[in-house]
Amino acid sequence: MARFKKTLSNWLNTRHIFIVQNEEDFSEKATYKFTYAKIAFFAFLVFLVILTISIYLVNTVLAQWFDPRYAEQETRKDLVQMSISLDSLTQELESRDQFITSFKKIMQGDVTSNEVLESEAPQPQSPGNVEQLETTDSAFKAEFERGGDFLLTGQIENEELRQLYFFSPITGYISEPFNAQNEHYGIDVVAKKDEPVKCIADGTVILASWTQSEGNVIAVQHRENLISIYKHNSTLTKEVGDFITAGEIVAIIGNTGELTSGPHLHFELWYNGSAVNPEEFISF
Repeated sequence: MARFKKTLSNWLNTRHIFIVQNEEDFSEKATYKFTYAKIAFFAFLVFLVILTISIYLVNTVLAQWFDPRYAEQETRKDLVQMSISLDSLTQELESRDQFITSFKKIMQGDVTSNEVLESEAPQPQSPGNVEQLETTDSAFKAEFERGGDFLLTGQIENEELRQLYFFSPITGYISEPFNAQNEHYGIDVVAKKDEPVKCIADGTVILASWTQSEGNVIAVQHRENLISIYKHNSTLTKEVGDFITAGEIVAIIGNTGELTSGPHLHFELWYNGSAVNPEEFISF
């Protein structure tokens, strides 16, 4: 055994010379001195470097190809993100559905505009406190009767609405202007017979039906929590769920419903749940 170790040691430590010669004149071009021990050492270093690089690549770049757990981890991350996004979208849709439902009730005559506004007024923290509820309700009614900010009849606090461009739904003269105090939450525009009614901006139809008081009514949900409503039409050209672009025809002017005395368009504009004066944003 000792003799084997000595022989192996001599073999590893024996010095060798590697000479590179010219084939024609046998002149020396290069000379390299080495031992097998040095060769083994450098080979081991190269092996460690290659092994380290391979492990790094397998755990990073090549993980999606060779590691079956990588796909599962990425799928779980995507599921978590999708779950968070879905919760946010669900809350937003529920809020928008409640908002749209309130307008549908107004259009169908189930509730009045006052009731919708009162439901949006600040509510007391303790539902059981009847006295506090009556105080809040009285203050709200007093503010509403004075024409306060619950109906934005004058200046709009959010200037983003003023920066938007709207198509005129119809060309004509205004027979009755906007007057929130008299519960006239839109304007009446008289135009030619069978004149087409156009959508003021891109949006989605959320209401297209007939009511006894308003006749054929169509409402469009736009961005920035903006809703446009077109009443007393002779016919509607769009259905609920249709996406329409600005300037597209949504109805034909008419004289349907009990609350009309002649062919005209009753046009309303609602922003963040409050009625605004269409003349401040659209030229008729």
